[in-house]
Amino acid sequence: MSLVGRKFPNITVDAISEMGDDLKINIFEEATKNQQKILLFWYPKDFTFVCPTELHAFQEALGEFESRNTKVIGASCDTNEVHFAWLNTPKDNGGIEGVTYPILADTHRQLANTLGIVDQDFEYDEEGNETFTGSNVTYRATYLIDETGKIFHEAVNDMPLGRNVKEFLRLIDAYAHVQKHGEVCPANWEEGKEAMNADRKSTAEYLSKH
Repeated sequence: MSLVGRKFPNITVDAISEMGDDLKINIFEEATKNQQKILLFWYPKDFTFVCPTELHAFQEALGEFESRNTKVIGASCDTNEVHFAWLNTPKDNGGIEGVTYPILADTHRQLANTLGIVDQDFEYDEEGNETFTGSNVTYRATYLIDETGKIFHEAVNDMPLGRNVKEFLRLIDAYAHVQKHGEVCPANWEEGKEAMNADRKSTAEYLSKH
């Protein structure tokens, strides 16, 4: 079930800083109290394969997000201790050394389960006992949250599929344009391109030119 248009869950989760400090982060409060947008991205597991490429890609674009008043936060169900070990592993050895944004450690999966992004199913044996199937880690889910705590974008990739970081920058630009100008953004819109009013006349005029 989509959460777009709803408030992000008001749940506080353990996290770690790049210096190894234990933190408590509430995504909803980060957005509303600091009046900033949040990009929260979930990845399946530390010390894996596609995951470090994504964490470094978000780090490389961190200045772009910050210039848009957007805070980047990573998340998985690993512990802070495992996060810190990975943060201290060099990039050329598969690690994420150099990543500076905080990473959630949702070890109890409270937030991940509330969002519905855990690869987990339930089955029952012949005696009625409940058993679990699935990897019990999260899919590659991404949430964009605005200054009111509302989710304005969500996407969930299967585990083998890495994300395109530039697309999230485009979406943030588009949403900021909507916030500022009250216009709507057509397909493939990018900063500086023409937007539209939300009416038939404006749509017809736009389509006649494109």
